[in-house]
Amino acid sequence: MINFFFSGVFWVLAMYGLIEIIKEIYYLCVCTKLKSNGIYIIVAAKDEENKIEGFIRSLLFKIICNNEDYINNIIFTDLNSKDETGKIMENLTKEYKEVHFLKWKNCKELIEDIERT
Repeated sequence: MINFFFSGVFWVLAMYGLIEIIKEIYYLCVCTKLKSNGIYIIVAAKDEENKIEGFIRSLLFKIICNNEDYINNIIFTDLNSKDETGKIMENLTKEYKEVHFLKWKNCKELIEDIERT
């Protein structure tokens, strides 16, 4: 009798897990398409090589783990640093597909283009 009870509980939990997995796959395939509009996050830094990597990783962790779908564009830009800030930012963009690295001149042009539209 106890084996039957535990077996029933096991199968109910297994079915619940399967349903949750199917719901998550459906959500990822249908509901998370990137939109052309949305919120832009621009992270600009100058001479912050000691702090920038930790800041960027914590920012990305919060955005990615919270499924912030309305944030489409995360842009890093270096304000002509004299240290390794720009290289650190550029290396992090290779790790995360959600972000882009732009030189300050290109970032200014992007902002001006957004203002015109």
